[in-house]
Amino acid sequence: MSQETLSEITQSIVLGESEDTVRLTDELLAANVEPMTIIREGLMPGMNIVGDKFATGEYFLPDLIIAADCMKAAMQLLEPELVKREQAFQSAGIVVLGTVKGDIHEIGKSLVGTLLSANGFKVHDLGVDVKTDEFIEKVKETGAELVGLSALLTTTMVKQREVIQSLQEAGIRDKVKVMVGGAPVTKSWAEDIGADGFAEDAMGAVKIARLLMS
Repeated sequence: MSQETLSEITQSIVLGESEDTVRLTDELLAANVEPMTIIREGLMPGMNIVGDKFATGEYFLPDLIIAADCMKAAMQLLEPELVKREQAFQSAGIVVLGTVKGDIHEIGKSLVGTLLSANGFKVHDLGVDVKTDEFIEKVKETGAELVGLSALLTTTMVKQREVIQSLQEAGIRDKVKVMVGGAPVTKSWAEDIGADGFAEDAMGAVKIARLLMS
């Protein structure tokens, strides 16, 4: 029964049926299936399929958002059980994320945060118009392994360089990876400012984050 239900959870993620994801997760918990089994054999395969469909153009941004919401809804049930059973869902990495100072674009950055969370990352989203020293302070506070810097305006791209330089000056650049993104951001810009990774879209950001943490 449990294996069939796990497959149904995977399918519910792929189809974006949040109510089914939650119901099936609850059923498995009631049947005493380990929370980690539900995550590894039910939820994550679904997210991987959605990511593949997005990469091939079969799915679009709304499909990614819906799938991530399904995952988050299930995790709200699973996290208390993980604590109760003294299990830990091994984080894929700790991320500090934000849109740089002078830029108030929210949607792309928030989608990246949602998808990173759904893929096992612990995300600290600082929001928009984030000062350089706020990034530095949050990295120190959380012990973050990855920083995501979003810039949607050509005039604010320079702030990405500033954050990287400030990480260097603070003596913590070698402890954290930096990925950058945003409409005007290019791979050559990322290389020029010394970033470790660049992504053109939210799903690409997840792949880069996984690669940088591997």
